[in-house]
Amino acid sequence: MTTPLSLPPGRERALLWLLALTQFTIIMDFMVMMPLGPQIMQAFSVGPSAFATAVSTYSWCAGISGFFAATYVDRFDRKRLLLAVYALFALSNLGCALADSYSTMLLSRAFAGLTGGVLGSMVLSIVGDAIAAERRGAAMGLVMTSFSLAAIAGVPLGVVLGAHFGWSTPFFVLVLFSVLIWLGAQRVMPPMTAHIVHPPVPASQILPQLFALMRQPEHVRAFGLTALVMVAHMMLVPFIAPVLVANHGVQPEQISWIYLSGGAATLFTSRAIGRLADRYGKQRMFRIVALASLLPMMFITHLPMLPLLAIVLLFPCFMVTANGRMIPMQALLTMVPDPSRRGAFMSVNSAVQQVATGTGAWLGGLLLANGADGSIQGFGTNGWVASVLVLLAVCWVGQVRAAAPGAARSAVAS
Repeated sequence: MTTPLSLPPGRERALLWLLALTQFTIIMDFMVMMPLGPQIMQAFSVGPSAFATAVSTYSWCAGISGFFAATYVDRFDRKRLLLAVYALFALSNLGCALADSYSTMLLSRAFAGLTGGVLGSMVLSIVGDAIAAERRGAAMGLVMTSFSLAAIAGVPLGVVLGAHFGWSTPFFVLVLFSVLIWLGAQRVMPPMTAHIVHPPVPASQILPQLFALMRQPEHVRAFGLTALVMVAHMMLVPFIAPVLVANHGVQPEQISWIYLSGGAATLFTSRAIGRLADRYGKQRMFRIVALASLLPMMFITHLPMLPLLAIVLLFPCFMVTANGRMIPMQALLTMVPDPSRRGAFMSVNSAVQQVATGTGAWLGGLLLANGADGSIQGFGTNGWVASVLVLLAVCWVGQVRAAAPGAARSAVAS
């Protein structure tokens, strides 16, 4: 097996923050579209269904690109491939910012999904290659602060910029930010080639190896864990804001305060959860945080009438535990594949995650209905179903273990 890079502490920390900022731009690219919906629909004279198509196009293209990336990501230096794909990602955002028609916007979002799907898996692969397993939870906790940064600063800033300077402004800012991160990555990130197999895998064996990787029992169990957690997560998250507005009288402009409080809380807890995962084990920490998330899930889906201040103060409990489940899970998943196939594994896992994301939102929407008074009915059912899926994940995680060294290659040889 390959050994992780041995970087000086300062450079390792800089690398992790660069990966966190890279992940931040990927998350922002996806999240900022939704609050800009009214302006984009007005700019291109399209309805909600057309706008929803533009949003969903990103997820599906990200899933497709994650699957196909598994055929090539382990054949190249991680640094060179990251820089190349990230440059294309920045161009996709420039295309969004300059779009002068709905069709151009749709193509730009598809391109953003194709590049973003690869980048997400590469960030996790680099963490796996650069950080020793016993410190990987803390490293993943730092990288996962990107979600907190997006909730605290990214989305609110994007909404403000869009409101004052036009819907395209957040995308221009993302392009500028991406260029700065690209320059930083070029300077800080070392070449990463230890995972490359010599001699390289013949082209005729790429697809057989990919299918062997997908069939390997350890990998199938890991993909199953990802699917359970993401379906449960997305059955709730997209509908929280609409339910708060429709059922609890929260004004749309007040939603940012609720997510700001949740994001601020996760900023402080993510790294702590990662360190605890390193100390007490990834599986154990996943079980603890996943079980702790059940009560906030049931509370948020059966929310009584409360003043806004109470919701702002209580919402962080949901955000901390929901986000916290992901940290030990992602750290555990980096340990499952053979290092020489880690990029391919994380790419397929990214595809599974994107498909599960879309599936969870679709299933969640099926269980909801509009009441005669304009309220949204059935969110409690979503909470029960999501809780059952989380309990299944708590049981399932015990089956997710690291593959034996060279298992991926021996599976193909057999």
